[in-house]
Amino acid sequence: MMQIEVLKSKIHRATVTDANINYVGSITIDENLMKEANLIEFEKVQVLNINNGERIETYVIKGEKGSGVICLNGAAARKFLKGDKVIVVSYAYMDFDQAKKFKPSIAFPDDKNKLSSRKK
Repeated sequence: MMQIEVLKSKIHRATVTDANINYVGSITIDENLMKEANLIEFEKVQVLNINNGERIETYVIKGEKGSGVICLNGAAARKFLKGDKVIVVSYAYMDFDQAKKFKPSIAFPDDKNKLSSRKK
């Protein structure tokens, strides 16, 4: 049985609200955005910086619900600045035939990282 890796979750064009170099590491994400994108705490993600092209891998820490927080922590704070636009993605392995029918969960936040009415 062939397994392939496909997009599972995406937060499209969120705005970085903070970058904290002195934190242990990871990305803190508003719990509402996590839920909409089907992300769980400690899940591995890629964070893509639209402003400068940086791409990092880290894990998710749950942020306060409704806060709009998108905070890059630890070493990642050197590659992301407050105000940068980012895409957060995670992937999953699944059977090839299952993958053909699978639809990823995508969150479209507005400029304040609140969920917009834009359709998936």
